[in-house]
Amino acid sequence: MAKRSARLHHSEAATKVHPLFSKGEAARKDGAKRDAGWDPLEDERRDQSYVRKIKPRSRNQEQLLKAIAEHSLTLAIGPAGTGKTYLAISAAVDALEAGKIERIVLSRPAIEAGENLGFLPGDMMEKMAPYLRPLYDCLTDRLGTKRMRHLMQEGEIEIAPVGFMRGRTLNNAFIVIDEAQNCTYAQMKMLLTRLGWHSTMVVTGDPGQSDLLDGMSGLDQVAHRLAPLPGIAVVRLEEQDIVRHPLVGTMIGVL
Repeated sequence: MAKRSARLHHSEAATKVHPLFSKGEAARKDGAKRDAGWDPLEDERRDQSYVRKIKPRSRNQEQLLKAIAEHSLTLAIGPAGTGKTYLAISAAVDALEAGKIERIVLSRPAIEAGENLGFLPGDMMEKMAPYLRPLYDCLTDRLGTKRMRHLMQEGEIEIAPVGFMRGRTLNNAFIVIDEAQNCTYAQMKMLLTRLGWHSTMVVTGDPGQSDLLDGMSGLDQVAHRLAPLPGIAVVRLEEQDIVRHPLVGTMIGVL
């Protein structure tokens, strides 16, 4: 019995959890973090959805949201800061959360803005991450980090480069093609014909920000040809629709 009691005592001591820091040390560390500007609730805030519902801030933005709701294909064309990408992804998130679609597919061309980054390390997603950062930001803003990662792991949100879209048929999906001014006419034709049954597609872009050689961008030509067709909406946003810093609109007007 004495040996058994000793073994039990040794086992309890071995499995006892000892704190890494004492309460006093932990309090001092938290105090130092707060003095440095750390907010103990910041991690929790990051995982919350910042924006539950969005409202258009201009007549053209309202027209864009209405067009997305009523048409299978919408082309949103306008200058930087008019909310094209944000409104499109917000509509996609709302449709997914409401159960109207099974997945969101986001795509954009991997073209640098006048600066060559060279070969990037990692797998495909790691290589594409710098180009897809704006899409991640919009998704995080609407869903929160944890929710976004969960949906991506489950395949309900897919982010793919333009080059991997050929041959696919996207049914029961909400597709957003971002930065379409950097797609050639042939790429635009390929992307638009991916649209499947019970799906919605939104194409966003600004012809004035194309990083292709002059005459290579197919966005304007496609928008002009598709505008008269039923079931397709072409919404053009203007400088007065810019929702970034007021100076952005001023600069775009003179640059």
